[in-house]
Amino acid sequence: MPNPTAAMLVIGDEILSGRTRDANMHHLAGELTKHGIDLKEVRVVSDDAPAITAAVKALSAAYDHLFTSGGIGPTHDDITADCIAAAFDTPIDVRDDARAILAAHYKRTGTELNESRLRMARIPDGASLIDNPISAAPGFSIGNCHVMAGVPTIFETMVASVLPTLTGGAPLLSQTLRIERGEGDIAGPLGQLAADFPDLSIGSYPFSHSGTFGANIVIRGHDGARLDAAMQALAAMFPDAIT
Repeated sequence: MPNPTAAMLVIGDEILSGRTRDANMHHLAGELTKHGIDLKEVRVVSDDAPAITAAVKALSAAYDHLFTSGGIGPTHDDITADCIAAAFDTPIDVRDDARAILAAHYKRTGTELNESRLRMARIPDGASLIDNPISAAPGFSIGNCHVMAGVPTIFETMVASVLPTLTGGAPLLSQTLRIERGEGDIAGPLGQLAADFPDLSIGSYPFSHSGTFGANIVIRGHDGARLDAAMQALAAMFPDAIT
């Protein structure tokens, strides 16, 4: 049975402008791989409501899970929650349980729960909350969509909270062989290897370092025995390769 599939939607003008380097996709990809959920697509959209809503509709329909990051804070440009509600055609408002979480947090820290901070308690109807042990403001899951903060430390804790609730498949395994030859020299044998092992993913990732050209060949799959067999075949083709 194939693994469940997922997509990620990264939201924010700061990502597209180059001001902020996204780290959340890298983290999510690694965690999903370990959990046996195959990340198939990642999109980045600006803080534009129609674009966010359209992307949520498309990705949630195409994959088993959709993870979003960004746009659930207290400022005017934090519009993700409203867009998610629109995509799932459900009302959104301040919810009592989310308000209580924020009220307790800001009471502990001696900070006012003002109208801006209260925006983070606006949750679409029917959603379940995602715990945020760092800054309290919750994420939420609705349908197959998991809505999380953009701040990497918070995003990571939310992923850790959500993943155990999702059914995964077989973890994706990988092995790598470094070959110090140009891709043009190794392309033919690699093509034959891919034909011999159609159930595996075989990728060539070229490098140039201190005048040396080559490629790291990465073989991925869910069956450890098949992976070992493919790596043995690859090593036989290139006996001077570096494991």
